[in-house]
Amino acid sequence: MASDPIPAELNVQAELLELFDDLVDVIFVMKGRDGIYTNVNNAFVRRTGQQSKRDVIGHRARDVFPPALAERYEQQDDEIFASGESLRDELELIRRTDGSLGWYLTTKLPVLEGGRVEAIVSISRDLQVPSADRVEMEALTRVVDEVGQRLDQTLRVAELAEIANCSPRQLERRMKRVFGLTVTQYVLRRKVDRATRLLAETDMPVVEVAAACGFYDQADLTRMFARLTNETPAQFRANRP
Repeated sequence: MASDPIPAELNVQAELLELFDDLVDVIFVMKGRDGIYTNVNNAFVRRTGQQSKRDVIGHRARDVFPPALAERYEQQDDEIFASGESLRDELELIRRTDGSLGWYLTTKLPVLEGGRVEAIVSISRDLQVPSADRVEMEALTRVVDEVGQRLDQTLRVAELAEIANCSPRQLERRMKRVFGLTVTQYVLRRKVDRATRLLAETDMPVVEVAAACGFYDQADLTRMFARLTNETPAQFRANRP
């Protein structure tokens, strides 16, 4: 993955930090090599369940997040500090402080100083369900319906593009504009959403959940589920409210 470092001379300014505070569905974070938060916006404070920035700045992920999530975030950061490469459009399924599940799209960038990564800035966008008037394009509606009807099958971008009567590249652009996701990410999100419902609302064996959601086998579901949620399906089921 190509690196997109931010030169030190273009470091984040106070005015920009104030602007981030006005964003409701976008989380902004800046942290140093020691993993300590140096700047955050109000959306991040709400994400952690804390009361104010004073409860977050000066602390590490392990101080404000459950151990499993903190470990995942710190692992991502360690890889960026070691490689100097950015992390872009990482799809994550996160349990919010009220217990509900939410999808986030995260980008993390290294901040270079003297040729060394000294900090990381990250933005995570809360992927809200698009309103009906934004999804009224007939082509996308056909794709959305097709995905919903065939979640237990393998779905290819070219096939969905044919259903939408457009090229794969055009479909990618439209999906990104409406849902904020690539076609593959959107399909995966729908499959994992179904898996979480089946795990939470039924006693269906995990191997059957995998088949019902179009995964190759139980191991495939477990691997993908753990990558997105940092929990295995069994752990997710055990931790349900």
